Amino acid sequence: MSALLALHGVTRRYGGLVAVDRLDLTVEPGARHAVIGPNGAGKSTVLGLLAGTVAPSAGRITLDRRDITGTGPARRSRLGIARTFQQPAVLDSLSALDNVTLAAWRHTELRGLWRPRRYRELGRRCHDLLDRVGLAQLAAHPAGRLSHGQQRLVEIAAALAARPRVLLLDEPAAGLTEAEGDRLVAALRQVSAEVAVLLIEHDLAFVNALADRITVLHEGRAIADGTPEQIGADPAVREAYLDVRSG
Repeated sequence: MSALLALHGVTRRYGGLVAVDRLDLTVEPGARHAVIGPNGAGKSTVLGLLAGTVAPSAGRITLDRRDITGTGPARRSRLGIARTFQQPAVLDSLSALDNVTLAAWRHTELRGLWRPRRYRELGRRCHDLLDRVGLAQLAAHPAGRLSHGQQRLVEIAAALAARPRVLLLDEPAAGLTEAEGDRLVAALRQVSAEVAVLLIEHDLAFVNALADRITVLHEGRAIADGTPEQIGADPAVREAYLDVRSG
């Protein structure tokens, strides 16, 4: 299967620091792909490279084999790449539902025109997205009054409202209760098979519950790639984590 989104020999330097080192990474259509690794492994940089918020020092980035290396995050969003952040990005004064509906509105042909009827129609679809993540009962609440975990779920619903082809999640389980994490796993399992999901995450239980493929980074390089079972049995992965803990 050909890659939907890919890094080809990508390097990112910050002065003398090499955060990502000649990395090849492919995200296939419909994948549930996790990138894990110790702190400082380069995970957040990889997400920024894919989203367009970080420019590579070398290498290429492609979407459907089209070179998007020089394309910024706004253009990538319009091409179907959506992302969330470590700190939830919500509009505090708007309701949870309006946050999600506005995200959907930006990706409609009528986004430049205010159409109340169209907004109501989108609102009904977006209410269903909130229901998927367990927040339908809080749809009318101001987002700023929700808990950190609830705000994260609103942001993920908003990302899904854009009907992306690729959904990039930055530590989605951070700050969630066990029940919220379970709801999020269930919601992401319901995402259309046409949408590829790539996440970076420290919660290995969350990763194993969702991912069908895992890439392990260490010092900016991929040291393993495979199924959760293959990664769990890989001695290089255990050694990388043990090296960090012993250091």
